[in-house]
Amino acid sequence: MNENIGINAGKIWKYLEANGESKSVRIKRELKLTSAELNMALGWLAREGNVTFAKKGFFMWVKLV
Repeated sequence: MNENIGINAGKIWKYLEANGESKSVRIKRELKLTSAELNMALGWLAREGNVTFAKKGFFMWVKLV
């Protein structure tokens, strides 16, 4: 399980690097992640200080630091 968190964090990193700031729901859909997989991977990246979050309207936006 922990290995998958790191793999998914890497996928999210690459996605954000290629696409820039994005809605978390778009990342989830594009990478075909479950809510749990997305949240654990984003938590991993946030803990390492690699992403920031901003709530805009109804959506949570994520971007690389």
